[in-house]
Amino acid sequence: MHMSTDRLSSTLFALADPTRRGILARLSRGEANVTELSEPYEMSMAAVSKHLKVLERAGLITRGRESQWRPCKLEAAPLRDVAGWLEDYRRFWDESLDRLENYLEVLQKGDADGKSS
Repeated sequence: MHMSTDRLSSTLFALADPTRRGILARLSRGEANVTELSEPYEMSMAAVSKHLKVLERAGLITRGRESQWRPCKLEAAPLRDVAGWLEDYRRFWDESLDRLENYLEVLQKGDADGKSS
């Protein structure tokens, strides 16, 4: 599986900021404009707009062109890329935990037989 590292880097950079993650969480419930997205934050709409530009460059949101409203909408494709990238690591941890579980079972059987390790 080969995906654009630049796209993944851009997505991870966008997700690294808690404000941007909060904006994405809000957009997961439906479209919103800059005014609505800035409400929970103690920052200017200009600052929120900068966050939206980062999210837009990463492909995580799209912005409508409906007159002044310009609704923002969540785009899932880059998040699927991150999930796919993380999947390899999930498999690693699952296999590691399975080996640990097997090892612990061997140790417990040894103790049950009165053997010491």
